[in-house]
Amino acid sequence: MALIEETVVSPVGDDARSYIDWPAIFAGAAVAAAISLVLLTFGTALGLSLTSAHEGQSASLFWIAIVGGLWLLWVQVSASMAGGYLAGRMRRRHGDATESESDLRDGSHGLVVWAVATLAAAVIAYSGAMGTVTAVGQTAGAAASAAGSAVAQAVDVLDPNDLLIDRTLRGTPGAASTDEGTRSEVGRILLSAATSDEGMTDADRQYLVALVAQRAGIAPEEAERRIDEVAAQAAQFEQQAREAADQARRTAMIAAFLAAVSLLVSAAAAYFAGTLGGNHRDKQTMVEGWYRPW
Repeated sequence: MALIEETVVSPVGDDARSYIDWPAIFAGAAVAAAISLVLLTFGTALGLSLTSAHEGQSASLFWIAIVGGLWLLWVQVSASMAGGYLAGRMRRRHGDATESESDLRDGSHGLVVWAVATLAAAVIAYSGAMGTVTAVGQTAGAAASAAGSAVAQAVDVLDPNDLLIDRTLRGTPGAASTDEGTRSEVGRILLSAATSDEGMTDADRQYLVALVAQRAGIAPEEAERRIDEVAAQAAQFEQQAREAADQARRTAMIAAFLAAVSLLVSAAAAYFAGTLGGNHRDKQTMVEGWYRPW
C-alpha cells in the first residue's frame, strides 16, 4: 500500500502541558494488551495441538518450549509495536521541541506504553484475577487432565514402584495377596537400593531373597536372580526420573531466557514504533485505501 506524505504540521506552543501524554499512553497500552490477549489465546490452541494423549505422538518438551518462546516473542513485538505506534501518533507535540527531541519523546511514549502494558500483565497474572486468561488456562488444564485420566483408565497405568513390588513378590497363581506392610517394606528397600551409590545392602538382599523364595515357592538361586532383575529395573527407573528432571530444568531455563529476550526486543520495538507514529503524525501520513479525504 502506498504512503502519501502531506505538509509537516507545526507544533503548537503550550508550556502548561506535561511532556507525558497519559491518555495516549493508556490508549496504546490498552491496544497492546488486547492484541496480546487475542494472540496468546490463539497460541494456547496451537500449543494444545502439539500434545497428544497417545504416547510418542506429542512434541518433546524442549521443542514445545522453543515454539512457545518464539510465539511469545512474536506476540510481544507485534503488540508493543501496535501500542507504541498508536501512542506516538496520538501524542500532542510541544512547541519547544526540535525534530530530534520530538522523536525522542515519541519513542519514550512508546517505551512507557510497553512498561505500562507489561506491569499490568504482571499484576493481572499474580493477582488471581486472570479473567479470560484464567478461563483459557483452566479449560486447557481441564482438557489435559481429562485426557490423562481417560488414558489411565483405558490402559490401567500403574505406578512404576508398585509394578516393581508386584514383580518382586509375584507368587504362584491363586496365591493370597501380600499385606500392605510387606509391600511398603519391599518398596522402601528397592527405593533405597536405587538411590544409593552402594546399591542394596547384604542384609536387605538376604531378606528379600528369603521372602521371595517363600512367597513364590522357588529356589533361593532363582529368587536371587529375580531380585537382581528388579533392582536393575529400579535403578533404570531412577535414572530415567533424574534425566527427566534435568531436561525439565534445562527447558525451564530456555523458556525463561526466551521470555526475557522477548521483553527486551518488544521494548525496543515499542520505542521504534512510537518514533514512527510521531513522524507519521507530524507529516500527516496516511495509508492509501484506509482513508480517503472527501
